[in-house]
Amino acid sequence: MKAAVLHRPGTPLTVEDVDLDDPGPGEVTIRVLAAGVCHSDLHYMNGDLTARLPAVLGHEGAGIVERVGEGVTRVRPGDTVITLWRPRCGDCEFCTTGRPALCALGRVQAASGGLLDGTSRLNLNGEKLHHLMGVSCFAERCVVSDRSVVVIDPAVPPEIAAVTGCAVVTGAGTALNVMKDATGEGVVVIGAGGVGLSAVMGLRLIGADPIVAVDTVDAKLDKALELGATHAVNVRTHDLAEALTRISPKAMTWALDAVGAPQTLTQAIDVVGTGGTVVAVGLGRVGATVPVPINPLVQQEKRLVGSLYGSANTPVDIPKLLELFKAGRLPLDKLLGEQYELSAINEAYAALSQDATGRAVIFPNGKC
Repeated sequence: MKAAVLHRPGTPLTVEDVDLDDPGPGEVTIRVLAAGVCHSDLHYMNGDLTARLPAVLGHEGAGIVERVGEGVTRVRPGDTVITLWRPRCGDCEFCTTGRPALCALGRVQAASGGLLDGTSRLNLNGEKLHHLMGVSCFAERCVVSDRSVVVIDPAVPPEIAAVTGCAVVTGAGTALNVMKDATGEGVVVIGAGGVGLSAVMGLRLIGADPIVAVDTVDAKLDKALELGATHAVNVRTHDLAEALTRISPKAMTWALDAVGAPQTLTQAIDVVGTGGTVVAVGLGRVGATVPVPINPLVQQEKRLVGSLYGSANTPVDIPKLLELFKAGRLPLDKLLGEQYELSAINEAYAALSQDATGRAVIFPNGKC
């Protein structure tokens, strides 16, 4: 099969003929229909985040189950599924309390570059390749744990399904799960990429007001306004604090940082008022830190919290998000950006690096 392989940080992906083993016990083979172009993969490509290499990248995917391994009963061949880059074991303290994004098994896959048993199903010229986050969906097919899929309605377009598995559940999930008390309160969303735009849609659902999108690219801000932001501020040309004062005499109660850079998280801490909450969603370079002023944190009772994967109970929340899409309340079709064949994956990431608008999608087997 064809798959996009990262051999070393700082080098392009190479689309190569890769051998894929049959699924082992508790695993499934998926024919990948669509895979989202997520900035997290770019972090691994440029070395901001580290993974076991060489590896097949891609973690935001959707497809059809072709084969199941021994003992698999949760899914069947023919099921349409979304891949999960954090598995849900169902037994650890986090899964049993509805926080599977923190499932203990996620660390196994991250550390080994394999599946849940620590081994790989990917081979290139007789040598083992690694999986990324237990998924590796920049390929015509992938083998994943049956704990790493959610069965969905096959009527959902594959490109919608793919982006829901990461960008949408991360952004909209954070709004619905972490910021659910923001109804009627002012929110600043820093970063209008796939996650930030998804957060805007979620915040619109819960009735936050105003919703101020912040970015450095006008086209991204226009998309944020289309998806529900009430205001947009280009911080390349405008001072954010002054703009917020003009938008509302009351300080913002919430800020969400979807970028993950020290300067954007600092910005988020600065813009919330007394009693405000900052939610950190974007991932940054390994080892990156941000100074937090102690006295304002204490005296103004500000809060800084992290949210991984939208703090979602993914097997429950992902189908709910898709129901909202089908009901016309979550316009995920407007979130989509450019579409690419697998052979053009480096073009997709070059465009992402140059501030492409919307969530781009790869079709490893061609568009249906």
